[in-house]
Amino acid sequence: MVSAQTTEKVKQLIKTKPIFIASKTYCPYCSATKATINAITKDAYILELDEEEDGAEIQEALLELTGQRTVPNVFIGGQHIGGNSDVQALKSAKKLDEKIKAVL
Repeated sequence: MVSAQTTEKVKQLIKTKPIFIASKTYCPYCSATKATINAITKDAYILELDEEEDGAEIQEALLELTGQRTVPNVFIGGQHIGGNSDVQALKSAKKLDEKIKAVL
């Protein structure tokens, strides 16, 4: 059960951070996503769920909001992008730079 407070915290991060990545420090897919986005901008807000006291609850809130349980969970300009494969697909389609630059 996710508290209303945690859900609101997650919604605020999505709304106020131009690039928000929910990640875990040991996740290879998260590392790939962070490297790809870092090559474009250093301004991404990265929340390492395994280092947060309420990380598991934040991940549950993200699941409720997006239907995605896995990390990385990426938002650009408040829009849910998805995970690493979605970020890499945008990069391959040459749309990632454009999306990121539009929100910074």
